[in-house]
Amino acid sequence: MSHPIPDTKDSHSVQVILPQKQLGRKSDMYLFCCSYAHNVAPKGKYIAFVSAEAETDNPEVELKPGVDLLGPVDEIFYETYDRLVPYNKSDADNCFISTSYDATTHFESTVTDVLAMYTKITGKVLDLSVDLSSASASAEE
Repeated sequence: MSHPIPDTKDSHSVQVILPQKQLGRKSDMYLFCCSYAHNVAPKGKYIAFVSAEAETDNPEVELKPGVDLLGPVDEIFYETYDRLVPYNKSDADNCFISTSYDATTHFESTVTDVLAMYTKITGKVLDLSVDLSSASASAEE
């Protein structure tokens, strides 16, 4: 695209989640845009993604509400792919396989999958809390 997404205050980075109920869908739709400011496109250009779980045999029509929010686009590409889920029993074969990416643009489901896999492999829940008190104390010295 040659412009930011309309009505986003000319933001160089935007994420919008279109709720399933608002769209009459079973799942949410995700819109993400970033710009040349992130060194992902030539100067003056923007890249946007509209993604959703396909619920019909016509995903291009399904994505229309998200695509319509982009305003005029220079070029558009559509791609569909199967979402794969492991069927093996990791406790039996000691092989740990993640699911493939889903439509979410913020990777929440991917992070949840990786954390669950960590727990299966190590038998421990990964503690991601950070104690910043020691860092603050050394910074004050």
